[in-house]
Amino acid sequence: MSGVVTGRADGPGGRSTPRERLRALRSVPLRHAAALPAGVLLHLAFPPRLVWWTAPIAFALLWWALQRTTVRRAALIGFVFGLAFFLPHLVWIENFLGQEFGPAPWVGLSALMAVFTAAFGAVVPLLSRLPGAPLWAAAAFVLQEALRGRIPLNGFPWGRVAFSQAEGPYLPLAAFGGAPLVTFAVVATGFTAAALVTRPTLLRAVPVLLLVVALVGVPAPPADAQAGTRTVALVQGNAPDLGLGLLGARDLLRRNHLAVTAELADEIRAGTVPRPDLVLWPEGATGTDGTDPAIDRAVADLGVPTLIGAMYRHADGTENAVVAWDPRTGPGERYAKQELVPFAERIPLRPIASLVTPFVDVPDLLAGGRPGRIDLADTRLGVGICYEVAYDWVLREAAGRGAQLLVVPTDNAWYGPGEMTYQQLAMARLRAVEHGRAVVVPALSGVSAVVRPDGSVARSTEMYTAATVVEQVPLRTDVTPATRWGGAVEMLFVAAAVGGCLAGAVRHRRRRTGRP
Repeated sequence: MSGVVTGRADGPGGRSTPRERLRALRSVPLRHAAALPAGVLLHLAFPPRLVWWTAPIAFALLWWALQRTTVRRAALIGFVFGLAFFLPHLVWIENFLGQEFGPAPWVGLSALMAVFTAAFGAVVPLLSRLPGAPLWAAAAFVLQEALRGRIPLNGFPWGRVAFSQAEGPYLPLAAFGGAPLVTFAVVATGFTAAALVTRPTLLRAVPVLLLVVALVGVPAPPADAQAGTRTVALVQGNAPDLGLGLLGARDLLRRNHLAVTAELADEIRAGTVPRPDLVLWPEGATGTDGTDPAIDRAVADLGVPTLIGAMYRHADGTENAVVAWDPRTGPGERYAKQELVPFAERIPLRPIASLVTPFVDVPDLLAGGRPGRIDLADTRLGVGICYEVAYDWVLREAAGRGAQLLVVPTDNAWYGPGEMTYQQLAMARLRAVEHGRAVVVPALSGVSAVVRPDGSVARSTEMYTAATVVEQVPLRTDVTPATRWGGAVEMLFVAAAVGGCLAGAVRHRRRRTGRP
């Protein structure tokens, strides 16, 4: 048997005995089988369900599965865990692409993401030799999330453990270290609890106690207004559940949003809703080149500054953007999406992309090059469009530049009435706490929502309905530790994981050679 076997070794030179190796070999099928429910339990922790506590249980089970096994088998256990998580978590990709492409893109992306959890599993036997091994391993899990959020093709940060914690005691930690700290706390809880149960020692009890104290002692996120309030109106024009059929439905989306905006203007005049300070359209609700009489009339009828989500055409190409539209002066400042979705908004590897995407004949959108901060209605808005809410840096950059309110326009109509839109809303809730800001989510077909700075949802809509939401939100100016130092916190975990792996490798080498 090759690789590292964790646990006590009684053989010569610190190697495991034949009896121990035989016992480890017999337990392999059971450990592989344990990785399967562990991955499913992690998926169950995510919205729309409210069982956040299944996440630490999942990692307790995974820790048990990864003990006393070789590097190769630990990698396989990590792969099984990742596949069991990502397949149900990303099933909305299959709903989106439908029968035309079959399950290959969904299964292929899930398997690619599971490669990262396999790499994590492979290093656990090294880290298990260190004092405080569960904490080193939790840092390594943060490392694999950081890597898959960056590579390949700018990564795919969907499904990070932190995004499962929109409810429960871990969420306030986001204000201090963002998603990386929340992920670390959840994983460390499961790992240390399992280590304590399987081999109780004082050394292993201390991290558990520290985690409990940290969770109990973290204050609730503040939600009070520091710079006044704004009344915002979200326009959800709706779209039919067409999946790929929406490729030809841009005119329909435009008509729907103009119609719902006109209804909102009538309600404002009738006094049935309060006059908003700011109106928000969702992502991609129309196409425009900035010269648009219909939108001019709609915004003038409202008499309220409006942020229009549009496919913005200009001489160099098309951007997925939001445009600040004034009722008197028309279009002004705009923000273009910086993190474009691979194989949808930009097409890498075009010769083979037709196997996994229907957009291969569509020109790439232009990526934006400036931070998502727009001043509108005497308010500093921080903007991240749809997919960008999964990336830490986009809204952190906007909040760091003085945004008082965060806006996440989105278009989830492509993905059917499944869990995708709820998964994304959970990300917005974490960002609210992370940056201490209210977050408003105007969605093309739902769920549109207003999220308070403490992560709670003040108002939300149903999916696939035409609706408006009018709600007062607080403006805040304090800069949270996560906004200021969130990137550094992630790098600390990465450095700890790399250092732990090196130390574990050195200890393993010394044990194999019989050196003290």
